Amino acid sequence: MNISTRVTDERVLHVRFDDHRLIVDLMDGRTIAVPLVWYPRLVGATPEQRAHWEKCGGGYGIHWPDVDEDLSTEGLLRGAPAARAA
Repeated sequence: MNISTRVTDERVLHVRFDDHRLIVDLMDGRTIAVPLVWYPRLVGATPEQRAHWEKCGGGYGIHWPDVDEDLSTEGLLRGAPAARAA
């Protein structure tokens, strides 16, 4: 019997932006691209602030200290936009 297993590694490898998207490369080779407008703090950030990101949560999260934004790969994979302010 041949059993195949799917190997995934949802830790962050690299983060980048284009004009309209946040793009996150994962350690397992996948790339997540989501609309930048989902994250108002990142939309309002300068290119320099967006470029200043750190891995957090054991590599499963991304933190932008200059704009106090935190995202997880789990949320990005679910397609979860930022919570709206009350």
